[in-house]
Amino acid sequence: MKNIFFYQTDIGKIGIAECDNAITNIYFQAETIPEDALLNETDILKEAGKQLYNYFLGRQKIFTLPLAPAGTEFMKNVWKSLQAIPYGETRSYKEIAQSIGNPKASRAVGLANNKNPIPIFIPCHRVIGANGKLVGFGGGLQMKAYLLELEKQHKN
Repeated sequence: MKNIFFYQTDIGKIGIAECDNAITNIYFQAETIPEDALLNETDILKEAGKQLYNYFLGRQKIFTLPLAPAGTEFMKNVWKSLQAIPYGETRSYKEIAQSIGNPKASRAVGLANNKNPIPIFIPCHRVIGANGKLVGFGGGLQMKAYLLELEKQHKN
């Protein structure tokens, strides 16, 4: 059974979901919530909400939550690489592809990035185009820009 709870943040209401004591999804305001999710603030969701709150204050730079994103092995490798991007820094799709040992997989990295079910905790917003431009983010480019600026302000 998937539990979900909603938290008000600087970027709007965010739903955080967990199953078996690990975070499985983040839902932004406009996204559809699974009908089988139970509205229930478990201990792990309270901790996730607290860490998210501290992130928006610039106090939480590394998340220490058990994550269980559903995806292929390739996607999981990409998402693990995203988690290694330091707070306040960015990488290109090509750099992520190189980091997973598949330098020609930039396009596939982009697709995996797009399918990330746990944005922010798995920081797909830190991936930008090779030319330095902001590209694709589930919450929209304005939200991506906001998150990157927030991290830039609190980097040190």
